[in-house]
Amino acid sequence: MNLKKNTELVFQQIADASQEANRALDAVSVIAVTKYVDVQTAEALLPLGVRHIGENRVDKFLEKYQALKDYPVTWHLIGTLQRRKVKEVIPYVDYFHALDSLKLAQEIQKRTDHVIKCFLQVNISGEESKHGFSKEELLELLPELAKLDQIEYVGLMTMAPFEADSDELKEIFKDTQALQAEIREKQIPNMPMTELSMGMSRDFKEAIQFGSTFVRIGTAFFK
Repeated sequence: MNLKKNTELVFQQIADASQEANRALDAVSVIAVTKYVDVQTAEALLPLGVRHIGENRVDKFLEKYQALKDYPVTWHLIGTLQRRKVKEVIPYVDYFHALDSLKLAQEIQKRTDHVIKCFLQVNISGEESKHGFSKEELLELLPELAKLDQIEYVGLMTMAPFEADSDELKEIFKDTQALQAEIREKQIPNMPMTELSMGMSRDFKEAIQFGSTFVRIGTAFFK
């Protein structure tokens, strides 16, 4: 594994995809998803220009946070979060990407000591194995979610099916972008809806085409 070469390639490919989509080169932030690597490997990314680290599991998040907290890192919890684990991890999270129920939002509201930036996870594809709100469910719940003043709903997060082809990916990301715009137009005070967390190693190009501002890259860094 050549970490330096891989990192340079990831940043170059993101820059190329941004340029192709007529977007500014700094419009997309790259989150290095370090769930399959140890602390030392994650730490080795930081001198190479990585500024965002994402973890799926609470225990791994806390392990890396404690080891690397003195670095200028923005910390992303990107995986499913059980309500009973909220109090353990939420004080250390800069962005939480997988807010997928009103009950979880209420638990975060109760446990946090600062405003947490959250992405509402939407299941645009309707895939049964995926977590997230359906479009209809989310629009219905907006008034309840808006009451929770310790949460800033910065945008939407979605995951495309693994086997989706390019056309399907574009459809999913386009629909997510449209829903983001629909919610943003409602001008709800704690729902700026300026961000989109879409795209991983295999599909970031299509995601950037449809407005993604955070891409979650794991495999491409560590292959």
